[in-house]
Amino acid sequence: MVFTLIHHRVEAARQGKNSTVICQMKSGWVVLGDVQFLRGYSLLLADPVVADLNSLPLAQRHQFLQDMTIVGDALLQVTGAARINYEILGNREAALHAHLFPRYATEPEDYRHQPVWFYDRAHAPQFDLAKDRELMNEIAQAIQQLNPIYGDSSNQ
Repeated sequence: MVFTLIHHRVEAARQGKNSTVICQMKSGWVVLGDVQFLRGYSLLLADPVVADLNSLPLAQRHQFLQDMTIVGDALLQVTGAARINYEILGNREAALHAHLFPRYATEPEDYRHQPVWFYDRAHAPQFDLAKDRELMNEIAQAIQQLNPIYGDSSNQ
C-alpha cells in the first residue's frame, strides 16, 4: 500500500500531533485546510484510511457521508456561508477524504460561479493555528451541538 499525505495526517491526528485537527468523529478526523482561500475550508479524513468510499462497508459509508453533512451544517452555522460545496476526489491522494468548501455571496464575481480550484492557492492565507484556533473551536462546538440532532457522531 502506498502511504499518502492523508495517511500521514491521520496518523499525526491519532498521536495528537496534527495541529489542523478540529475534532474527531466516528468516521474520521475533521481538519481545517492548509490553505484558507475560503474561510472555513475543511476536510473530513477517513479513519481508518481506505482508498475510496466504495472500499467501506455500507454502514461505514453512511457514517462517513452523515459526518460530512454534519460538518457542512456546522460550517454554514459558523461561517454564514451561502452554501457548502462538497468534493470527494482521491485522484491525487488515493485515500478517502472529503473537501468542504464554504461558498460566500461576497466572493468576487469571477470566482463565485466557478469551482474553488480557480482560486490562487499560492497567494491565499495559509493555516495559522494562532489565527485559526477560534474558528476551529467554533466549528467543533457547532459539530458537538448538531450531533444530538443526527445521533451522536462524535468520538469526543
